[in-house]
Amino acid sequence: MRWSQTFIPTLKEDPTDADITSHRLMMRAGLMRKVTSGAYTYLPLGLLALRKAEQIVREEMNRAGAIEILMPSLQPEELWAESGRLTSFGPDLVKHVDRHGKTLIFGPTHEEVVTDLVRNHINSYKQLPINFYQIQTKFRDEVRPRFGVLRSKEFLMKDAYSFNRDEASLEESYRAMYDAYSRICERAGLPYVVVEADSGAIGGSVNHEFMVPCEVGEALIALCSCGYAANTERAATGPLPAESASAPRALSTVDTPGMATIKDVSAFLKITPSRLIKTLIYVADGKPVAALVRGDHDLNESKLRVHLSADTLELASPAVISEATGAPVGFAGPVGLDIPIVVDRAVAALAWGATGANKADAHLVNVVPGRDFTFTASADIHVATEGDLCPSCGKPFEIRRGIEMGHIFKLGAKYSKAMGAKFLDENGKEQTLIMGCYGIGINRIVAAMIETSFDDKGIIWKAGLAPFQVEIVALDLKDPDVKAAAEDLYKALTEKGIEVLFDDRDLSPGIKFNDADLIGMPLRVTVGKRSLKAGGVEVKARNSADSKVVPLASAAAEIAQAVVS
Repeated sequence: MRWSQTFIPTLKEDPTDADITSHRLMMRAGLMRKVTSGAYTYLPLGLLALRKAEQIVREEMNRAGAIEILMPSLQPEELWAESGRLTSFGPDLVKHVDRHGKTLIFGPTHEEVVTDLVRNHINSYKQLPINFYQIQTKFRDEVRPRFGVLRSKEFLMKDAYSFNRDEASLEESYRAMYDAYSRICERAGLPYVVVEADSGAIGGSVNHEFMVPCEVGEALIALCSCGYAANTERAATGPLPAESASAPRALSTVDTPGMATIKDVSAFLKITPSRLIKTLIYVADGKPVAALVRGDHDLNESKLRVHLSADTLELASPAVISEATGAPVGFAGPVGLDIPIVVDRAVAALAWGATGANKADAHLVNVVPGRDFTFTASADIHVATEGDLCPSCGKPFEIRRGIEMGHIFKLGAKYSKAMGAKFLDENGKEQTLIMGCYGIGINRIVAAMIETSFDDKGIIWKAGLAPFQVEIVALDLKDPDVKAAAEDLYKALTEKGIEVLFDDRDLSPGIKFNDADLIGMPLRVTVGKRSLKAGGVEVKARNSADSKVVPLASAAAEIAQAVVS
């Protein structure tokens, strides 16, 4: 492709709304342009990279035995009502009411649609297992789109859905997808780690995320040298030893007027936040329950829901809190509570702490768990954080940020049971299908690669995703020898099947070299008077400071060899 015949609008300055490297460079290198918040137009270079990522994903899905289909973006609301996700998915759903008053959903994911397809066409064990996938645009009404295409309202995703007869068959499908995702990350040149994860609104039990460790990642990962890795929303924590203490002091009440935050109360009482015991009132399956965590910890609702075996779990309203505790929000405590109490193990290990006094503007100090209040259970219910202990080996976690690339789930019968997707086994007995779900963000593959491969000059493309394998930078094109050499090399490389961007613009060498570094193709070949005088063309890898002059006669062959190797 000749630069003069395509569209690569590079920018000298960073866009004002680009706050991370991938967003900044994708805009500056002319890969995309913003249309509105959370939606982008992909320009030629960006689209080429996106298609490279898409092709890698497609090849690996086909290799793993999945079957490609294409489902509609528009989905009838009734299907989501069947699965029970119409309300549980929350405000992220993008909806449209058509002229007939029918509510349609712009699909963020397609569990309901594919389950409807399968329940109408798969009815025998002889048709199983089967795995359908698609690569399609998805929609989510993000409350705060940011980080370019890493968190947008419209995005390209590959989603796959396996249907199996039993758990053993599901494990085989799950492992095939796990291996396929590993190969995708490797081919895309992404450093990645696989972590245990929380299933969120998708549901299911066993699931893993494929994370790219990166400082701008929105996810937090708990990592241990023993090999344990989990999203902090899912990470289990090892038990802390019980604190030893001298004879506990007597329980007493302290006035704390207007102080309802951890920061204010701990400062006023002159204690660390880890000494405060937060009492959070939840409603689990319609009944109030108190959950206790340390002041420096956050409650993990997923862990609490699993511990309680609750179908629904939500924070209690101020009215429910007042009825359960007799106090306004911010002053709840476990002493005297007459509802079930679940304490985090870190709270149970405290020798003493401070809590709300269940009355306005007051807290209790010298509270001893087990002495001053009893609890229904002690469990791991806080979000893992720095300093927590690994549940496998007992060593402290390292907490790192990461970009979520892909997420795979064992859904079980969550959707098939709700939507009546069944099959007949060998004995003619009706059985419920077992499902798996496997998603990976195509846009995120491109952005994550840039986020982990760049320098102060621009992008450093990995070979698997590079829009072009080689860029020819032709200098002094008015010189007939330079023009002839550049044109001949472009033709020879193209005939060898090499993807070449030929910068044939009549611009200064400085602009051309700056643009070449900015767009970052793996190999740059410079053709100019100086290189020809030195005996050929100058070849330089984007990820290296070194260059060499290759004889013109053998340049095409050597460059082609360098590309394939």
